[in-house]
Amino acid sequence: MLAIFKREITSFFTTATGPLALGLFLLLNGLFLWVFKGSYNVFDYGFADLSAFFMLSPYIFLILIPGLSMKSFSEEKKLGTLELLLMKPLSPGNLVAGKFLGIFVLAVMALIPTLTYVWSISSLGTEGGNYDLGLVMGSYFGMLLLLFAYTSIGLFTSTLSENQIVAFLLAIVLCLFAYLGFESIAGLISDGGLSLFIENIGMKAHYERIGRGIIDSRDVVYFISISILFSYLTVTQLKQRA
Repeated sequence: MLAIFKREITSFFTTATGPLALGLFLLLNGLFLWVFKGSYNVFDYGFADLSAFFMLSPYIFLILIPGLSMKSFSEEKKLGTLELLLMKPLSPGNLVAGKFLGIFVLAVMALIPTLTYVWSISSLGTEGGNYDLGLVMGSYFGMLLLLFAYTSIGLFTSTLSENQIVAFLLAIVLCLFAYLGFESIAGLISDGGLSLFIENIGMKAHYERIGRGIIDSRDVVYFISISILFSYLTVTQLKQRA
């Protein structure tokens, strides 16, 4: 698993894919938060906090994670190296775990520079340093859990096609539906109990609860379960080719 992880990290930084994807994430966040006028602009938001950033990032990660994961298995299948990997003394589970960890670490690397936003927001307040650090850390924790789910979905879709673009688009559609789709469906239902139940199937409700500083074990288990489910589906796909 460790060898696959190192291989993934190395491959991203020996080509333009990794730096470009990470740079695009930071550029889009910076433009929407500090330059473009709108509801995500920190100066237009009216409060010196990072709510806009945590509302925006799940949508930008919808592009970043599929972009990082699309070649994980698609390229291996296209080049014919997937069969070689599966013939080695490496279980499909370890192969998936290594690639998962590589993509997740890259996504976390993209998040690290955004910690400067915490200092920036603190400086913008009427009193320097007057912000809820616990709420910010809770929101970052929620984002890490969301990355777990997005990464597992991205890896799964990369096993479905040899075409990286197809895998990329499938990952975007599936992640978007898992994040926002159930909330949209719930909005069409008049029955309050059923509407709430359907809304809670989606990721957004759980992510936003954690973002409010409510660290509920049920929300944590939800994201971990999504990650395990799609990781299992990925392993199953690989076993069929072994």
